[in-house]
Amino acid sequence: MSLSDAEFSAKQSELAELRRKSTELESEILEAAAVDPFRLTGFYTMYYATTGFFLGLVAAAMSLMVNVIGASVVGKNPLELIRVYLTFPLGERALAVTGATKVYAVDNGVVLACGVCLYLVTGMLLGVPIHVVLARFTARSTTVVRMIFAAVIGLVLWGIMFYGILSWLQPMVCEGGSWITDGKLLPTWVAAGTHVVFGLSMAALYPLGLFSPYSRPTNPE
Repeated sequence: MSLSDAEFSAKQSELAELRRKSTELESEILEAAAVDPFRLTGFYTMYYATTGFFLGLVAAAMSLMVNVIGASVVGKNPLELIRVYLTFPLGERALAVTGATKVYAVDNGVVLACGVCLYLVTGMLLGVPIHVVLARFTARSTTVVRMIFAAVIGLVLWGIMFYGILSWLQPMVCEGGSWITDGKLLPTWVAAGTHVVFGLSMAALYPLGLFSPYSRPTNPE
């Protein structure tokens, strides 16, 4: 179908008008759907608690790795720490050995995997208060100061967890046993050192959990 010059010009004008109206409609829709940007007016506790939950998982994995390597170096079972922690749900059975070769009576891979998961979940829970405290009190500090602060927090948590809670909780639920706080099974320096490594790991991961407000991109005029 051929168009005269006048008809062709009219079609072009109509198309240009439709494009203009389309642009206006898109602009109006974007303005109607836009919301006020989030403005932080105080300390964002919920954000740091959430990120601390995740960073605690990573820090727990890092501290467990250090413990596994250290145990292997000194000739211990790599998962000795996990077995001691498993005494909480399993009692003395987690440490029992059998046979002339002194093989652990509980040597089920699934059980040990559950113990590792228990350790990691504990790290996730502890990561919440540590990250919140670091964000509130060390935001303007140097990395060295933050790591020292985190190491002290780790020691404080170790004291609370072991001697403020587990020292009486495990005997109450495990028929009088207190294997986790027994220095012969889990030396004090190992337990304390594990918590210090966890705190240091949280300090090292701290920059990954910083809050950065989202800025909505603006359309060029």
